Amino acid sequence: METVLVVGATGNIGIAAILGALRAKRNVLAIVRNQASAAKLFQNVPSKDGITIVEADIVSEEGVKGVVNQVRAGKLPAFQHVYAAAGGAYGATPLLDLSTSELRRFLTLNFETNFIAYRETIPYLLEQKGSTSFTLCTGSQGDIGARAAPAISQGPLFSLSNVACRDNEKTSVRFNEVYLGARVEIDSVAEGTGAIKSSEFADVYTELLSRPEIKSSRISVATKDDLKDLKHNKKIVY
Repeated sequence: METVLVVGATGNIGIAAILGALRAKRNVLAIVRNQASAAKLFQNVPSKDGITIVEADIVSEEGVKGVVNQVRAGKLPAFQHVYAAAGGAYGATPLLDLSTSELRRFLTLNFETNFIAYRETIPYLLEQKGSTSFTLCTGSQGDIGARAAPAISQGPLFSLSNVACRDNEKTSVRFNEVYLGARVEIDSVAEGTGAIKSSEFADVYTELLSRPEIKSSRISVATKDDLKDLKHNKKIVY
């Protein structure tokens, strides 16, 4: 059975990725910060079955690299798919009040973590004989611009997606960007806020895993109507 490596596994999007992978009959290798984070994860999934936990600091240069090294050494399950859902920092500091240090923190948490995940896992995916995939979740705040630091940190993710789609167009890695235009929260919170539930957003990844023809594309999700009938467009422009 195939396995999905989830980076950012304990967040709202990470939980959705795990649920989506399990529904698609894949196992999950979930990166968590510590055992407290693992406990939080298991509060939001129906069962531990099919999920392997590994502790690592995804902000560190060595975090995801160390996980891949353990996979290569046979200490962790091999993976064929990656879902990068790191970040989620969402401050409201106005642009003119934004300090350089705070901006750097947002760029580290929202962008660099996903860049590191890409850089450290793509070579491993390319080594495999069969088709593999890398999915990156981005947010529409980068276009809306209502919150300065979160918006600015999405810009580099959009560019990363553009480059990755082009670089992998003719490789065995199916790179796609899931562009989220709505709020997703774990089910217990979403019930009170009206946001899309993680268990609902999971349907997007379940279907994406079953659609090998979708590659080098942006999948746009703005409403619940977009959860199963995937709206996707090629990102490569010549």
